[in-house]
Amino acid sequence: MIQLKAGQNIPLTGKVVRFGAKAEAALDVSALVVAENLKVFDAEDFVFYNQPSAAGVRLDADQVTITLPEVRGDAKAVLLVVSADPAVPARPGGLGAVTATLSENNQVAAEFAITPSSGEAALICLEVYRRGTDWRLRAVGQGYSGGLGVLLTAHGVEVEDDPADPAAQTGSAAQTGDSPQPSATQQPGPGVHTMAGPMASEARDAKAAPLEIGHGLERLWMIFEDAARSAAALVSARDYAAKRLDHELSVAVSDPATRNTPAADAARRAAQQRNDDLIATAESNHQRDSAQLVRELADADLMLPPALASWDSPVWDKPITPSDGIRLGELYARERGTLRVPYCVPVPLNRPLWIDTESTRAVAPVIGALLARLLTSKPGRRTLVDIIDLTGAFSGFTGLLAPVLNGPPITDHTEISERLQALVQAAELAELAFTSGMGSAPTEHRILVAADFPHGYQSSDAQRIGSLIMRGDLIGLSTVIIGSDESDSGDSTVAMLSQSCRHLPTVDGTPLFDPWTGSPWELDLDMLPQEPALLARYLRTH
Repeated sequence: MIQLKAGQNIPLTGKVVRFGAKAEAALDVSALVVAENLKVFDAEDFVFYNQPSAAGVRLDADQVTITLPEVRGDAKAVLLVVSADPAVPARPGGLGAVTATLSENNQVAAEFAITPSSGEAALICLEVYRRGTDWRLRAVGQGYSGGLGVLLTAHGVEVEDDPADPAAQTGSAAQTGDSPQPSATQQPGPGVHTMAGPMASEARDAKAAPLEIGHGLERLWMIFEDAARSAAALVSARDYAAKRLDHELSVAVSDPATRNTPAADAARRAAQQRNDDLIATAESNHQRDSAQLVRELADADLMLPPALASWDSPVWDKPITPSDGIRLGELYARERGTLRVPYCVPVPLNRPLWIDTESTRAVAPVIGALLARLLTSKPGRRTLVDIIDLTGAFSGFTGLLAPVLNGPPITDHTEISERLQALVQAAELAELAFTSGMGSAPTEHRILVAADFPHGYQSSDAQRIGSLIMRGDLIGLSTVIIGSDESDSGDSTVAMLSQSCRHLPTVDGTPLFDPWTGSPWELDLDMLPQEPALLARYLRTH
């Protein structure tokens, strides 16, 4: 049995798998059959106690059974869900610790332990997803404080308010678009039906998994995973070949009486040939894989939203389409060939980015690129940007951002606290509304750029930023911090703040490790082109 970690995935070999879960609280288990956009197709794709079966998916008491060949052919995945049993009084602190299991051939193949930290009342525990003709299992662990109603809304199931159902009161959904289609007429149960058309609301994820992904972002992460596994296979083959060659050469010369004979020479030549053949095969396989991934990336670049596309993609000249992530740069490894894979993260940036640098001015083009992508990621929302720029490093492009700036960029350290406190108060009010059942999904995308940190900031400012990390998702906040890595700072607040961020290195030779194989990669961060015409093309504020 494999003990999974969040984001980890493994292949499935059986045709029938079974999902179950245990927790400190009483649980209901259910399943969602979803398309590429992680939304259900129609009402019949939500499998729960009131509708216990769909094509290839069946609920039996406290287990979900999936017969993989019978799952609808256009399905991308089956999401396996647990939620608080509405018939049992709510447990303080939500579900508590949950252990999810997946069985193949009547034996537990994988186990995933989840410890929610924010009172989550519903969880996507596991995802059984299609990869070509094969199926794989991913550990997700994505929690929803608003309960099952919010989780369902996020995946295309409309939940009608039901006074008897607390979960249905914690979130609301609205249709958007010029001509939204009617909801499905066949309802799987009281208060639940599918939502047709685009969704305006998004669930609050109290503790999202590291690989919280959607359609465009998922495609790029899948390519990254393939690149990582191909790279690991190449490295493994090289290591094995080197060890085998060393062993065979040692054997060839181990007998002093024969080490200088023609037979020993022949053995050494044969060992070297086997080594060369193995490495040549491994490198040929890796080159084949890389060429295929290059073709996939080129095809994807023509269809991805601007926030995920390359600077040269024609999508930058088309109407902006929303994105589930942003592109940060490209990952590569010189010793493994020329393949360069986009490195992308979800938006909003619920886990802040920290740009490691001693010089804010040196990374100004990197911040410009980040802003260009963030501005295009949520075209359906109003965007407001707060910039703290004590050294004036971003003056070359902030003028173009005037339509979305929430006040002039802060260049005086005495103004930092007031601006941060305003954001904190907005987040606290949103949290109060959310916990009282009156909250709604953010209608704005807020962006905070805190440069030159922590120099010029008060210790209370670090606390304010820490508060925004905890609550910023309630106001749709993406946070970017620029400064030297403070993970070992003597100020515990600053150190904890630094440790909670996703750090992006700016020094060559600083590796990042992929989550599947642990292979090292170097990162080239995207930089915003500086030509005036291109600045206007990419920094689109409407």
